[in-house]
Amino acid sequence: MSNGDIFVGEIIGTAILILFGAGVVAAVVLNYSKAKDAGWVVIALGWGFGVMAGAYTAAPLSGGHLNPAVTLGIAIDTGEWDKVHIYVAGQLVGAMLGALLCWLVYYAQFRANAEEDIAQPTLGIFSTAPAIRNPVANLVTEVIATMGLVLPILAFGLTKGLGESGTAILIVSFLVVGIGLSLGGPTGYAINPARDLGPRIVHALLPIPNKGTSDWSYAWVPVVGPLIGAALSGLVFNAAF
Repeated sequence: MSNGDIFVGEIIGTAILILFGAGVVAAVVLNYSKAKDAGWVVIALGWGFGVMAGAYTAAPLSGGHLNPAVTLGIAIDTGEWDKVHIYVAGQLVGAMLGALLCWLVYYAQFRANAEEDIAQPTLGIFSTAPAIRNPVANLVTEVIATMGLVLPILAFGLTKGLGESGTAILIVSFLVVGIGLSLGGPTGYAINPARDLGPRIVHALLPIPNKGTSDWSYAWVPVVGPLIGAALSGLVFNAAF
């Protein structure tokens, strides 16, 4: 894979991931959306489908990492670090692009937010926030949840048929749904630094009426936690398999 293919593939794949993921949250929480109040299960499924669509699209170009934590875990496992920065750059750009596209899709609903007596905070559409703000507990949650993603992904690579048949991505998509349902309650399961940071930057920049804060005091948790979880996953995988 060339550097250009990796960069473009990760931009496109991550943009699709965030478009679907942020899009399903917007659909569920914004007033005047036909999916208003559809619930957490719908959000978890939307993110899982986003992983599936984005990863299958990016796979021929970049392998479809879509997540710096996945890239880090693979680098620790293989010892190949020379393309990590290209993957991460593409993922961050793609995450910002996907957030922008989500805003365009729901532009009318975001505008209607200005007309409400009590405006809805909009950051949760773009990035994560904890149900109970406790930085240590929140960090631990993100570490464990990310290990629940990255360690199985590394193990899937041991089953040759999964890669050859193309079903590995489908299984990872179901894995993301499972993480959302089982581990997403405390922090909203970022499990992906680009997924959280890129859209948070876009939220801060976009002219969304009554959008509220971008909560930069919390922003380090969904970046550092997944990276720690990915590093631990790589180390555990190398030691155990």
